[in-house]
Amino acid sequence: MSGVWEFKNGVVRLLEKTTKQAGAAPCEGKKALVHTPSGQTVASHEALQRCLQQLGWERYYEDPALVQFHRRSSVDLISLPADFARVGAVHMYDIVVKNRDYFTVVDAA
Repeated sequence: MSGVWEFKNGVVRLLEKTTKQAGAAPCEGKKALVHTPSGQTVASHEALQRCLQQLGWERYYEDPALVQFHRRSSVDLISLPADFARVGAVHMYDIVVKNRDYFTVVDAA
């Protein structure tokens, strides 16, 4: 994964290079977030919220441009774009790192 990190409005994201920008290296394929205990692919904010609530995460409703979750027992914060279609691999891996035994990222079919 190559690109440039951008910090905007308190959110860090990776702007990935396209094939033309990266040279001959092909772009990585689409990724999918999978809830490991159920084996289900997480395809919406509602599905993700259900999974995270079971793990003690609470949703913040302060910023309409973001969907954010916080766990009172830690300083962790998960920030996602309000449009689930814009959730990328970096967002998914952030969820995995903060919930290691409950989520994984796979190549989407």
